[in-house]
Amino acid sequence: MRDYLVFRLYGPMASWGELAVGEQRVSADHPSRSALLGLLGAALGVRRSDEGGQQALSRGYRFGVKLVAAGMPLRDYHTVQWPDIPKKFSYRTRRQEMRDKAKLNTILSSREYRSDSLSVVAVEAAPDAPHGLAALADALCSPVFMPYLGRKSCPLALPLDPRVGGFYTLKQALDSRDDEPLLPGVDPDDDDRLPVDIDLDKDRQARYFWDEAMADAGMDATLQLMRHDQPLSRRRWQFEPRRELAYLEGGRQ
Repeated sequence: MRDYLVFRLYGPMASWGELAVGEQRVSADHPSRSALLGLLGAALGVRRSDEGGQQALSRGYRFGVKLVAAGMPLRDYHTVQWPDIPKKFSYRTRRQEMRDKAKLNTILSSREYRSDSLSVVAVEAAPDAPHGLAALADALCSPVFMPYLGRKSCPLALPLDPRVGGFYTLKQALDSRDDEPLLPGVDPDDDDRLPVDIDLDKDRQARYFWDEAMADAGMDATLQLMRHDQPLSRRRWQFEPRRELAYLEGGRQ
């Protein structure tokens, strides 16, 4: 039996960044490793500029994700003002970029989101993890910095409701929240429940994703994905590819 920290991610909008090509900012349908590490880092108060703290988080934890509801894709069209980039000089703030109006150009940008999506996340700690799972759960309940779903414009719509428990497999951990209402403390069979209880359109078949280094998945991968979401440097915003395993519920085991 192995301990996992299990919590849920739900919001009206989420954005799980993939490779950005030009002005296109696409989103995956389930959380990226970099986004989950950022969520833990925000809860613990680890700043992006703290390279040592960020690397310790990256080495210390592995993630499994159950995509319960992929939600609907949503695209946001932007026009953005951007300055000419001079040689041997870099802007330090947005205010500096916008100072000389004569040098500003307009570029087009398109950003993707997932609307009304729900995922269950299970965290496994490596032997050299900087914090225990119970400490992570406490931090998620009382975060230092505000957690969000990929972008600051995507707030959580429900509490993370983190719990630590022992399970024989990763799949058992990810399935452990299936029969719970989305709102903690609300009985779905109670006619007097709060009017804000959520009627979520779940997918017909759940999908599971996990780091290949995780032990005892409890399911055989039906697909292997390459994702560029392993942080190399948060300060320089650099990432490298990693292999992610996937399983479709109801498929062949």
